[in-house]
Amino acid sequence: MISDPGAADSGSQAILRRAEELDALDAILPFDRRDQLAALLTDDDVATLKHLAQEGMGENTLKALASDLGYLEAWCQLATGAPLPWPAPESLLLKFVAHHLWDPAERAEDPRHGMPADVEVGLRAERLLRVDGPHAPDTVRRRLTSWSILTRWRGLAGAFGAPSLKTALRLAVKASRRPRQRKSRKAVTGDILAKLLAACAGDRLVDLRDRALLLVAFASGGRRRSEVAGLRVEDLVDEELVRADPGNPNSPALPCLTIHLGRTKTTTTDDDRQVILIGRPVTALKQWLAAARIDTGPVFRRIDQWGNIDRRALTPQSVNLILKSRIKQAGLDPVMFSAHGLRSGYLTEASNRGIPLAEAMQQSLHKSVTQAASYYNNAEQKMGRAARLLV
Repeated sequence: MISDPGAADSGSQAILRRAEELDALDAILPFDRRDQLAALLTDDDVATLKHLAQEGMGENTLKALASDLGYLEAWCQLATGAPLPWPAPESLLLKFVAHHLWDPAERAEDPRHGMPADVEVGLRAERLLRVDGPHAPDTVRRRLTSWSILTRWRGLAGAFGAPSLKTALRLAVKASRRPRQRKSRKAVTGDILAKLLAACAGDRLVDLRDRALLLVAFASGGRRRSEVAGLRVEDLVDEELVRADPGNPNSPALPCLTIHLGRTKTTTTDDDRQVILIGRPVTALKQWLAAARIDTGPVFRRIDQWGNIDRRALTPQSVNLILKSRIKQAGLDPVMFSAHGLRSGYLTEASNRGIPLAEAMQQSLHKSVTQAASYYNNAEQKMGRAARLLV
């Protein structure tokens, strides 16, 4: 069949137009994926993302929605030969679960089980599929949630609450036999943090940045990597000096500042959450800002091999890579740690030092007592006598 050059030109122009429209969302969407998203998304998809941005949708939520929408559009085109329908029929939702959560043992016996080979090849060619086995259940649930949100924002009702979908998801998760992975196998507690700081104890710009990043991320309650990457100078407010020992007026005076986090993963639109930094983290942060001559915009930025500082913020992935790089330099195993280890490490260290859970949660901003308490319970178990009966 001879292709129509006019249709190809029209398609290229449509992709270029969508790419230009996505430029308006560059502060929110990953610029390096603009062209890829422009090719995957439809005009209606881009219009929906722009509408959500105008409505004040959080940056991280919008990024996740855009990424998931691009994946869903590509998967649907490969799996059905047609664009993603709105609303999606129940059968398509079930097909999505079947393609992404499957039994490896069954797949070994029957290659038709799970995602079809041509769909897998197509997604890998688009660099949208990297896993070799079934997807993580949390990833599938997140994409279904994004699908549901985008459906509702179009004023449509989907079949996401259908009993058949809930049952299929539950059974598929069980069949996938994928062990639950911890976000960070080891916590970055105070002793680990000390080794990381020693690894970046120099006077180079990269050392000043990484030292400030690690101290701020940990001392501010174990901030998420997205919150660290998104921190801006405008979010920092200097406060009056405070005493090292609040009960002793003669104790040393320490610098203090407030970090306004705005909306976070666990807050609502109207919340403006804030945390306090005192002492060494404040000093390290100000040293970095002064050396880098940053007085506005992103706090933590990329530094190239020649020492030039980028105007754009680090990505959340870069925060994770910085931590792993310093872990390796400290002589530890990077596989055992991730940026989330700063968050779990903060609460573990607070427990080890006898700080009440409620006080630690004021800084970590955990809303779930159960989740925060799990770090305390784990620390207490390791320090207690119950596990030492046969020592």
